[in-house]
Amino acid sequence: MASLNSISPSQSLFNKTLFIIPNSFSNPNLDSCFLSNKRVSISLRFQKNPVGISTGRMKNVPFVSATTAEKPKKRYPGESKGFVEEMRFVAMKLHTRDQAKEGEKVTKEPQEGPVSKWEPTVEGYLKFLVDSKLVYDTLDRIIAKAVFPSYAEFSNTGLERSEPLAKDLEWFKEQGYVIPEPSSPGVTYARYLEELSEKDPQAFICHFYNIYFAHTAGGRMIGRKVAEKILDNKELEFYKWDGDLSEMLQNVREKLNKVAESWSREEKNHCLEETEKSFKHSGEILRLILS
Repeated sequence: MASLNSISPSQSLFNKTLFIIPNSFSNPNLDSCFLSNKRVSISLRFQKNPVGISTGRMKNVPFVSATTAEKPKKRYPGESKGFVEEMRFVAMKLHTRDQAKEGEKVTKEPQEGPVSKWEPTVEGYLKFLVDSKLVYDTLDRIIAKAVFPSYAEFSNTGLERSEPLAKDLEWFKEQGYVIPEPSSPGVTYARYLEELSEKDPQAFICHFYNIYFAHTAGGRMIGRKVAEKILDNKELEFYKWDGDLSEMLQNVREKLNKVAESWSREEKNHCLEETEKSFKHSGEILRLILS
């Protein structure tokens, strides 16, 4: 017997559909049952014409109420708090346990171990600062150019580091140190960011987030430890911000979440997948401190 309710294309298959089952099919001892296969799950409950439909000789025919079992939407770690929390969750997993309690990465490189065991040199630190400045200069140009309109959201956030780094390099020069040219790690990363920003905004935003936010967290701790070892505790401008850093970070978090609201789940996942490359490039620059 056909269904009393027609199914429109927009309805889920069997979704809240009423069926008439002939008396010859029904079991007087059966009150309900559950049917399932790979495509649909149906909950059946037999009733004596619950809606009072006139069916002629089928007046006492049992009815079946069928509903589909909705597949629960997959939730990503941190998703309920906004996309920035998703990025933070993925980033923390790529730390070692020495770097973060959520870290899962096995320590392989010297810079991945405890900073207290590092043996930095001023020459190596200068290479790190020079290459870092090249990367931050590149980020500033990309944001100013704004090939994609969303980039303009991150102009003048207060997190910019190019000017503070320029002041630090000038200080080292005044102390008699020779400022080196950018090396391969910085040049390679800057070029990669330029290319990425032109064609892949989701991947670029991943790098933008990790570069700036990592510097305000682990980067500050590294700067303090290195200063203790080779700079007589001098605090560089690189590790200072004008204004309330917490407010600046929260402002950027909100902007990042806003931009990501227009992304599909696939685009968000693509952004998250870029995190490992961000760590790879940043790690190569960080390694210069120990060179």
